[in-house]
Amino acid sequence: MVQKNLLYGEIEKAELSRAEVARRIGMTPKTFYAKAKKGVFGSDEIVKIVEVCGITDPLPIFFPEFVSR
Repeated sequence: MVQKNLLYGEIEKAELSRAEVARRIGMTPKTFYAKAKKGVFGSDEIVKIVEVCGITDPLPIFFPEFVSR
């Protein structure tokens, strides 16, 4: 399950809008928002989001169940 707030924080750090990230990864903003709300992105989409936003540690955002607490 995607940690939406962490993802949105990384998007802000990259000084991008959510709509811009959606377009850069090849989907409509509406689809991006729906996937973020449900917390599900495909692996190819995750790779693109990480690249576009320059995310250095994607595990807490996209795979929080693998991060020790």
